[in-house]
Amino acid sequence: MANFRSYIWDPVLIVSQILLMQCIYYSFLGLWLAGMDSLIQTSRSLDQIFSYEALGFATMQGRLSMMAFILNSLTCALGLWFFIRRGKQCLDFTVTVHFFHLIGCWIYNAHPPAALSWWLINVACIALTAVIGEYLCMRTELRAIPVNSGPKSNL
Repeated sequence: MANFRSYIWDPVLIVSQILLMQCIYYSFLGLWLAGMDSLIQTSRSLDQIFSYEALGFATMQGRLSMMAFILNSLTCALGLWFFIRRGKQCLDFTVTVHFFHLIGCWIYNAHPPAALSWWLINVACIALTAVIGEYLCMRTELRAIPVNSGPKSNL
């Protein structure tokens, strides 16, 4: 029992989990955006993912893009539950995914995002992903461990 919940520094595991969460983030965001685009018959573009002007309340496409980001938070929370499995690490991985998204948006636009709606939706997505992911992981971690070691006997 001395090794129960022992933590070993494994940078390969951590980097692979970060890459996996980035893949989940962008894959499912692309799927959600494609679904939203099919609702209003618009063309798909990388601008929807990386351009901060695409997220806004003024247009129907902007509102549907924000909805795709919110729905993507739910799928990322499921990714945390399936692949990270540690409630204490959910916030870390969520912030890391969104930090790399910020860097990607910064490079794509050649300057940091300036729209308030971009910052609001990303902070809301960080909160949703972290809280739901942590809730799902904690439920799994706190599940009762069965200790049935032999057949039951009625005395």
